[in-house]
Amino acid sequence: MKHRSVLNRAGARRGILTAGVLPVLLAGCVSLAPQYRRPAAPVPQTFPQGPAYAPNQAADTAVSAIGWRSFFKDPRLQQVIARALGDSRSLRQALAGIEAAHAQYRVTRASSLPQITASVTGSGSRSLLAFPGFTSAYEYKEFGATVGFSNWELDLFGKQRSLNRAAFESYLATAEGARATRISLIAETASAWLAYAADRSQLDMAQQTLASTRRSLDLTRRRLDSGVASRVDLSQADTLYQTARNDVAALTTQVAQDRNALDLLVGAPVEDALLPARLPADGWLAEVPAGISSSALLDRPDVQQAEHSLKAQNANIGAARAAFFPDLSLTANGGLESTALSTLFSGGTNVWTLAPQVAMPLFSGGANVANLAYAKAQQRQAVAAYEQAVQSAFREVADALAVRGTIKEQLAAQRALVAAAQDSYQLADARYQKGVDTYLNSLDSQRTLYAAQRNLVSTRQAALDNAITLYRALGGGLVEQ
Repeated sequence: MKHRSVLNRAGARRGILTAGVLPVLLAGCVSLAPQYRRPAAPVPQTFPQGPAYAPNQAADTAVSAIGWRSFFKDPRLQQVIARALGDSRSLRQALAGIEAAHAQYRVTRASSLPQITASVTGSGSRSLLAFPGFTSAYEYKEFGATVGFSNWELDLFGKQRSLNRAAFESYLATAEGARATRISLIAETASAWLAYAADRSQLDMAQQTLASTRRSLDLTRRRLDSGVASRVDLSQADTLYQTARNDVAALTTQVAQDRNALDLLVGAPVEDALLPARLPADGWLAEVPAGISSSALLDRPDVQQAEHSLKAQNANIGAARAAFFPDLSLTANGGLESTALSTLFSGGTNVWTLAPQVAMPLFSGGANVANLAYAKAQQRQAVAAYEQAVQSAFREVADALAVRGTIKEQLAAQRALVAAAQDSYQLADARYQKGVDTYLNSLDSQRTLYAAQRNLVSTRQAALDNAITLYRALGGGLVEQ
């Protein structure tokens, strides 16, 4: 009995080993997915050159290697961006999307493996035999313990492998999308902080103009009472005063809305101490390297996201092709059986089952053909989406480079215009005070000065915004520092 028990246990182990190892040995390694080749970038190798662009020189550092703390030099803005990266709900959604995509990939990958289960069963029956003058009861009991799997599909033609690859590429695309969201969040937070600063500067300027025009209006009213000025002068002075009054009210609203927008991006209220009182001085942003090749765009997260989506669709073609071939499924288990539970694992009889099944698609109403056509169409659509992502990235950088090539000249001209308008206003106002000239010339000079000052603030904001746009468009903002 001892030898029989040892043999039974050895047989049970062989049955379990067969159930666990055989699927691995039978799994195929064929893949019907087309070989992936990255589409050629449908953009020139270099960015445009011409009167609107600064000379393109070789760059020592890639923009993507410049950390956002090095690029944004203002300590207050650094704190605001750090808060946004920690509290922004849009970024939290993107990160949760990564977790969901990874979990979905794990589910898909698990479906390609045999689902091994273990079970212990017991059954019994009682029969009553009756003859004339004789009655006897017969009882039968049976116990079993098995380990195995059922209906596991062997991936002989790579269908499951293609589906796994598609799920994995979709997961990577989601991760790249989250990286793109992170870069956009940094840039949008900086731009919102900058917009608040610019509108605060505009509001201060409007308040100063309002105070100045109020003094001019009061002076003109006194001159009218003295018979020196006319009602025309009073109406003209009141016109500029009311204009400045309207601007103060509108800009007060705009500043409040700017702060609301910034709070939404950050995900929490931003303290007053972290808000700028006016537009920052020049030098609060690092210089973006000038020498840039369009090949750098291929590393942008949104372009990478489009490429991973393309790879996923490429793998789906392999799964659609595999559907034309037979499916081989396998059921296998091994274990022990005994008429007594006490001897199940010591003296039970070794049992095993191996049941392969082949299913060949004969007629599906054209569903397999349609699925393959659909997969190919989706792949062509993904190619176009990838190429469009590259072209859009190229245009973003080219537009930003065009602005950078001319913005310094615009700023110089705008500063010169403000200086000239300031001199003109002082001269016109002095001539009016002495009675040499009419109030209309003084009023026009003051309007010109006010408009030039506002345009200078807008131009400075545009220059800083463009630097942020170029930094983001070239993939900057991923490096932590």
